[in-house]
Amino acid sequence: MSYSTDTIYALSSGSLPAGVAIIRISGPSSLDALRSLAGDELPPPRQVGLKTIRGRNGDVIDQALVLQFPSPHSFTGEDCVELQVHGSRAVVAAIFALLETMPGLRPADAGEFSRRAFDNGKMDLVEVEGLADLLQAETEMQRRLAVEQSSGHLSALYDGWANQLTRCRALIEAELDFADEDDVPDSVAGQVWAAVRSLEGELARHLADGQGAEIIRDGFKVALLGAPNVGKSSLMNALSGREVAIVTEIAGTTRDVLSVDLDIDGYLVTLFDTAGLRDATDIVEQEGIKRAERTADQADLVLYLTDIDSDAEHLVAKLHAHSLLVRTKADLASHLPGPGDLLISAKTGLGLDALKSAIKTAIDQRVGIAGSLMPARSRHKKRLEETLDYVRDALNSEGMELAIRSEYLRLAATSLGRITGRVDVEELLGVIFSEFCIGK
Repeated sequence: MSYSTDTIYALSSGSLPAGVAIIRISGPSSLDALRSLAGDELPPPRQVGLKTIRGRNGDVIDQALVLQFPSPHSFTGEDCVELQVHGSRAVVAAIFALLETMPGLRPADAGEFSRRAFDNGKMDLVEVEGLADLLQAETEMQRRLAVEQSSGHLSALYDGWANQLTRCRALIEAELDFADEDDVPDSVAGQVWAAVRSLEGELARHLADGQGAEIIRDGFKVALLGAPNVGKSSLMNALSGREVAIVTEIAGTTRDVLSVDLDIDGYLVTLFDTAGLRDATDIVEQEGIKRAERTADQADLVLYLTDIDSDAEHLVAKLHAHSLLVRTKADLASHLPGPGDLLISAKTGLGLDALKSAIKTAIDQRVGIAGSLMPARSRHKKRLEETLDYVRDALNSEGMELAIRSEYLRLAATSLGRITGRVDVEELLGVIFSEFCIGK
């Protein structure tokens, strides 16, 4: 498939029907297609014009706002056209039927507009992935993280590190090749290896921040654990604001792990309801308890729930750094426990805000005070780990030939280049662009 000679089109707005539908056309025949639809008099580049869209027989299909973006000043880097029409299925279908008949035009594949932007140097891979994350962002923190990537700030950081490595290699080469020249210092070792040592620290800190980015992007996992009938399912329903889990007075109602996504202060939080922990004889309930324990092991935070009037000593032994003891059914309390306990009532809503604040505090502790420039994907993390390993190899090979140490720095720069797509990433492109919807 050619990404440079075909002209592609697709619906780039939301599902129909809608108030407005945006149809995007990109490629060498896009301006000709616009003239066929709206007449020869087109608005100036990047200015909106109101045009009548007509069929082959001159019948009016719709009135549309049209824009043209001549190459290279467009999202894709090619000639590009956008039609803003009424969001009727019939209107869009009629326009697509016309475009289908035009030579050289075909429907776009998923992510093909973004792929062309990458091929034409309008975006690098980090920016493309950031755009994909921005389209899928559900919380404020996900949006912020995606904007930093799609805006090119993260790419600029990686390019800056690659340029530092290139400069260090150039100084090493100067010492190797021109050591007898008067204008070359006798030794560049001091400034080169000081710079590399500083870069090692920056890379290590950046990788450490990646855990926070993973939580922001993929969600903070919270598991509800406790004996049967302590109110785990009721709490899940209360926090989500809907009936996610079945609630009865029969012990052991929840057999499998249920989950629901919450937005707590801009963070995505995935809450897991689990089977009640007890000595069960039923084989299905036993399997549910095993799944509950596995869920707790994989969670970022475990909430151990117990009735407000129950003895919680047997649970205290299970508490660890990533767990909280929560006393439920506070509305039925015969007495109030100590001031340090977290009290809630799923029935009345008592303590739910305090519980959300406690979860937010746990997230802040995990995310830390990391800046917004964080590696958000496992692919980035893997390449950064490679880069850091090569940098450390160069630092730890003191006493070896400079050419060998320089090669370690070259490999480190290559790993950084693979993050942004500047080096050898063809096999990744199909996977990355498949994440996009048609029309983007």
